[in-house]
Amino acid sequence: MDSATGLLNVIDVEATCWAGEPPPGAVSEIIEIGLTVVDLDTGERVARHRILVRPARSAVSAFCTELTGLTQAEVDTGVGFSEACRLLAAEHRAGSRPWASWGDYDRHQFTRQCLATGTEYPFGSRHTNAKLVFTEAHGLRKRPGMAQALRIAGLPLEGRHHRGEDDAWNIAALILGLAANGAWPGASAP
Repeated sequence: MDSATGLLNVIDVEATCWAGEPPPGAVSEIIEIGLTVVDLDTGERVARHRILVRPARSAVSAFCTELTGLTQAEVDTGVGFSEACRLLAAEHRAGSRPWASWGDYDRHQFTRQCLATGTEYPFGSRHTNAKLVFTEAHGLRKRPGMAQALRIAGLPLEGRHHRGEDDAWNIAALILGLAANGAWPGASAP
């Protein structure tokens, strides 16, 4: 947990994407970072944040806009990737606070993009794959997507699926459900 509290950052990113292969020279880049702060001690989602990120080596495709709702004009108002990582560290204690994501995609995308851009990785080593914890807690053979997990848990999908801010909020609800049942690492059921 956060050294003094039971705070956890829940992260979900959206990245540039295409229906098929990327155009020549283009690479998948983070365009939105959704972050929900969860207080595992009180069982509440206590903060919700969104960082728009301006891509440097790719553009938002029509497919990407259809999937995420994000447009090129919207992400053009965002910050550069290095600044987004600085904000995560400075404003959201990403280096010291444990964090979780649904699967390992988000962690791997940050790792790839930090290496490609020479940006310092903003997170500490305490990452939890919430999809894996959910799968094990529910005795499932296949790892469900976030929307399917919400249905299994009997929770509503709030907002728009494939929107980083909304997905982080929904993943946080799943994590709180796991924690309430004593299934989240370090949590004990009431």
